[in-house]
Amino acid sequence: MNIRPTILYPVLAAALILALTVGVRMSMSLFISPLNTHTGLGIAAISLAFAVAQLMWGITQPIAGALADKHGSGRVLSCGVALIAIGMVLVPYAQSTWQLILFVGILSAGGAGAAGMGVLMAAVARRIPADRRGMASGIINAGASFGQFAIAPLAQFLTGAAGWVASITTLGLITLAALPLAWVLRGRTQPADNAAGEGDLGAAISKALGDRNYLLLSAGFFVCGFHVAFIATHLPGVVAACQLPPEVGAWSLAMVGLFNIAGSFAAGWAIGRWRMKSILALLYGARAAAVVLFLLLPKSTPVMLGFAAILGFTFLATIPPTIGLVVKLHGMRYMATLFGIAMLSHQAGGFLGAWLGGRLFEATGSYDWMWYLDIVLAIGAALIHLPISEPPLKQLAANPA
Repeated sequence: MNIRPTILYPVLAAALILALTVGVRMSMSLFISPLNTHTGLGIAAISLAFAVAQLMWGITQPIAGALADKHGSGRVLSCGVALIAIGMVLVPYAQSTWQLILFVGILSAGGAGAAGMGVLMAAVARRIPADRRGMASGIINAGASFGQFAIAPLAQFLTGAAGWVASITTLGLITLAALPLAWVLRGRTQPADNAAGEGDLGAAISKALGDRNYLLLSAGFFVCGFHVAFIATHLPGVVAACQLPPEVGAWSLAMVGLFNIAGSFAAGWAIGRWRMKSILALLYGARAAAVVLFLLLPKSTPVMLGFAAILGFTFLATIPPTIGLVVKLHGMRYMATLFGIAMLSHQAGGFLGAWLGGRLFEATGSYDWMWYLDIVLAIGAALIHLPISEPPLKQLAANPA
């Protein structure tokens, strides 16, 4: 199929930006053990910094989305990339919990929010036809997965070859390669893209927050954040608790990223064919089933890698249908802001997943109670999407609100 450069270049630029920023962020959990040894702060304190990072990533996304909607995506993305790099480079100099919260939880995570999915998806969506947006979101999401697959083993290799300080510093500098790509996505959504009745930004936010469907979608996204942040932060710890070698943790993160490429493409393809709420219910149900299966099986390297692969297929595959539902329900004009608010709910769950994982592990010496809670929440998320009143596909262009 012949794809015009005006469509291809923005999609590839967004995918590569996300590959760099998400790949670096998802590799941060590999440094928890050396950070604990270096600082002596304890797993719970370090988990708090990572939990604040999850929350800050969510807080900054609606703010960044509003700035991008008003002033353009390029500047917002560039500032975000720079903040990620600065925070990463400063992490080895942290000597207290508050310094770690500042470097990991505020600077780096705030930058990741500014260069996050909402701004990127909105920047791309306004450049391509509506019938291409589903697959474009899948490609961009796959970029995040590829970054995780490529960068996690690189981080582990650099740590073994040159030490964790050199490794984390190198990752911070690698992030700066995203700066030229932000130029491709410069510009902002034009007022002419407004659907009838959308009004200004304040009115659009008020309308969304009064919409039962949007609130149910955001509640389900909270559970997604809990699950993703727990896995991203504590999967290497889970590997260690299973008495498996540290490199299995790196390769487990890589497997999550690799199989999420397939999951992202599958989700992008499916949202043009089936109801998005049904896809989301299926994804959350699959997560619950995967965790139950993992708990029942003996803990070996093949089981861990297989579990990571199943998790990977559903890991970020929730994002294309979630974005699609936001657009279906409330239109394109303020998509970056409205998806950013939904992402704030996602990251509130992320805060709980990252922080509670560390607290429960220190209290019990096991991650079992986190897995039990994850199962219950995933089942709840699967069910909560079913009452959403999803407009038919044919209404998207004519009346997205």
